[in-house]
Amino acid sequence: MRIGDILERKGGGVATIGADATVAEAVAELARHGIGALVVSGDGAHVEGIVSERDVVRHLGRQRRDLLDQPVRAIMTTPVHTVGEDDEVERVMGTMTTERIRHLPVTRDGVLVGIVSIGDVVKHTIEQLQLDRKLLEDYITAR
Repeated sequence: MRIGDILERKGGGVATIGADATVAEAVAELARHGIGALVVSGDGAHVEGIVSERDVVRHLGRQRRDLLDQPVRAIMTTPVHTVGEDDEVERVMGTMTTERIRHLPVTRDGVLVGIVSIGDVVKHTIEQLQLDRKLLEDYITAR
């Protein structure tokens, strides 16, 4: 299965924020959308970085004072690993595990078209395993 299959089901909407927005604004956007990461993009199409709850917490531990007033660019993760719609889910799972990444922007010709989370990938994998199981059970009981 491909990443594009996941995007077809969940949609291609991506929450973004500009690099000059404050960390406080990023935290508010994360809470408003109920998500764990925002793609940092000035135009909503090109990925400049990614800022996650983890980034906020890690920097909060280091520089408690004035963190919320800092620009997102001060804490965002760069460079950003991205995936394409034709990438296989299994390869993406490997990348997420190896790199300890929970969110991967999906791009087409360098333009942002979606985002997948580890939760999206796990959900898709479980659904595929359930379908495979049902097909095997149907095959066995039909004999």
